[in-house]
Amino acid sequence: MTSVASSSAPANGPLRIRRQSLWRKPAVVAMMLGSFGIGTTEFVAMGLLPEIANGIGVTEPSAGHTISAYAFGVVVGAPLIAIGAARVARRLLLITLMVAFTVGNVATVLAPTYEALLVARFLAGLPHGAYFGVAALVAAELAGPGMRARAVAQVMLGLSLANVAGVPVATALGQHFGWRSAFALVAAIGVLTVFALQRLVPDVPLPHGSSPLKEFAGFRNIQIWLTLLTGIVGFGGMFAIYTYISSTVQDEAGIPRALVPLVLMLYGAGMVIGNLFGGMIADRSLKAGLFGLFVGLSVLLALFTVTAGSPLLAVLNLVLIAIFGAALVPGLQTRLMDVAKDAQTLAATANHSALNIANGVGAMLGGLVIGAGYGYRAPAAVGAVLAALGVVVFAVAVLIERRGVQR
Repeated sequence: MTSVASSSAPANGPLRIRRQSLWRKPAVVAMMLGSFGIGTTEFVAMGLLPEIANGIGVTEPSAGHTISAYAFGVVVGAPLIAIGAARVARRLLLITLMVAFTVGNVATVLAPTYEALLVARFLAGLPHGAYFGVAALVAAELAGPGMRARAVAQVMLGLSLANVAGVPVATALGQHFGWRSAFALVAAIGVLTVFALQRLVPDVPLPHGSSPLKEFAGFRNIQIWLTLLTGIVGFGGMFAIYTYISSTVQDEAGIPRALVPLVLMLYGAGMVIGNLFGGMIADRSLKAGLFGLFVGLSVLLALFTVTAGSPLLAVLNLVLIAIFGAALVPGLQTRLMDVAKDAQTLAATANHSALNIANGVGAMLGGLVIGAGYGYRAPAAVGAVLAALGVVVFAVAVLIERRGVQR
């Protein structure tokens, strides 16, 4: 495979720019396919919780723990892989991560017990954050200055498209042929992605002097921690409601079970819009954009406690929640690139650890209020509080940053 860096031209010369342009679209498509598969496996369980619970012989809240297991796999895997693989070529790392992801989903299909299923979901989650983080860095390198957030958004577009096509198709498949068939589809997408990455992604050079020690030093950067915490509490609001979306739209809005895949598809369409919208916002006004999106998300989540009883208003509200929630991801990723310094891989991958902690926390808190008898509208109230806390944490980060500049 020809390397993007293998040129006698200067590092920033016209030849390198032309090669970036030639490689960018095919490489982004290949990486997007991987994010499509990852998005499908991450979110399809939320639409199949009743089927998973019945199929494995547990309650629906217990089945929800499989979502948390996947999320915590992401949390553990992202920083460990980022540090341990600091000197591994990014193309090779992407391929290896997708192989591991595929194996984890095959294990999910074959899991004979609830305990084995929890382990399989944890293993499937391990490469998730590292894949997205490394893919974001590759896309940003190929795009160049001024287009980083939009390049990241294009890779993440696969995650949003998964909610338009992958999740509804896999959900319908799981409802008709058993929940295991949904994860078999994901495994097949993983195999296709491995071949696409091999053929279409170039050897983007690592930063000079990359090492596990430099990546590990990122843990001392307070801005990395605060940005991650912003994502955890703020983005957790969306997952508090999305985890239980299938039961919510049926029990509260009265939408028939057969139409749940359509609701998921509309939610996914909102994520596609939000993802692209968020990339443009982040490239133009990163900090102001993040503030506005968190405030909007909090308001929309609070509003859902009122609109959930109407099929039309509930779906419209959910689409808006999807737009604002998805728009946060490119901005948070770009913010981490800005503050990470020499720990770019750690920061890029840790973003997805944070978002999956948000996934786990949101699912847990949503399950707690439902289990306490407050009904399926209660997770939206919890989510509104979490999104508002995201505004507070990010405000603290910006204040500390400004005071540091003044010193």
